Amino acid sequence: MRQYSFNRSIALIAALMILSISSFAQKPMRAGTTAANFLEIGYGAAGGALGDAYVSLATDVSAIYWNPAGLAQLKRSEVMFVTQPWIVGMNTTFATVGIVVPSFGTIGASIIMMDYGDMDVTTMTMPEGTGERFSSKDMALTISYARSLTEWFSVGTSGKYVSSAIWHENASAFAFDLGVLIKTDFFSPTGGNEHGLNIGMSISNYGTTLKYDGLDLLTPIDVDPNSAGNYQSASGRLSGQEWEMPLIFRIGASVTPIVTDIHEVVLSVDALHPNNNSESVNVGAQYSLTFPSFGKLFLRGGYKGLFMEDSQYGVSFGIGLQIDMMSNQSIKVEYASRSIGILGNVQSIGVSFLF
Repeated sequence: MRQYSFNRSIALIAALMILSISSFAQKPMRAGTTAANFLEIGYGAAGGALGDAYVSLATDVSAIYWNPAGLAQLKRSEVMFVTQPWIVGMNTTFATVGIVVPSFGTIGASIIMMDYGDMDVTTMTMPEGTGERFSSKDMALTISYARSLTEWFSVGTSGKYVSSAIWHENASAFAFDLGVLIKTDFFSPTGGNEHGLNIGMSISNYGTTLKYDGLDLLTPIDVDPNSAGNYQSASGRLSGQEWEMPLIFRIGASVTPIVTDIHEVVLSVDALHPNNNSESVNVGAQYSLTFPSFGKLFLRGGYKGLFMEDSQYGVSFGIGLQIDMMSNQSIKVEYASRSIGILGNVQSIGVSFLF
């Protein structure tokens, strides 16, 4: 027991040291140097309402995005569908499922789809448009596995396939996520680790690069414009640049200072270290009210992008309702609204079925 407590204390101290170091923002050194940036915007109404401060709280099926280790905390299997309109007419969809397999762990799968809408084709000679239209879409398919190694320590990992298409060009890459979740009894009002200090860490989108290729890169080449008869209509291909994916390291902590039979308050904070922007801190708070034999009501709020250089993020809020039914089944409906500065507000609506 003493060794158990000592190991937990060491893990806690190390995590808090990393958290304190990561909380100091630095100026972005590589802004605009990654592709597939739809993987950064955050998916799930609960996490979005909490200002994306969710890496230590993600114990629903949306954990497949925030921290795959959180899937190990699922008490029941869950299916979630989220529609999340984005800025300037973009639309995102997030669908995920987590299946609890007793004595084995939790298996999850998800799909993220980003639709940028239709746009006019323009050229240097026809800047007002050629009359043609083109579309652009991104997609990520993820398979995850998570398991609780002990009562207080969970790990999870994900493998993902990422694809991007712009008119006749496309690119693809493979990546993986890794996460851990530590549950302690520190600051627990009940004395157990169920309501104590939680620490979560994850690294997302570590993988290969994206390189676009397709018909749009074909161009006629005249290797010797001063001579005739030298295959001046020969077809050449432009070489596209390789782009890294948005690598994100998240570390966060959450506490539950108030716990009663029907009331619960949770506070959370995350620190982010991306490879394409300055470091930042997100904070969130959640109040839940339990209605015996009926379900739960959730009220959430948060702030995203503290200490971020030139941040356009800000306040977020949301609400959720869980309705318990017979046969240990439940339905959750969640809503979130997030501020993106001069770009306005974006909303997300999620529906989950627990069984």
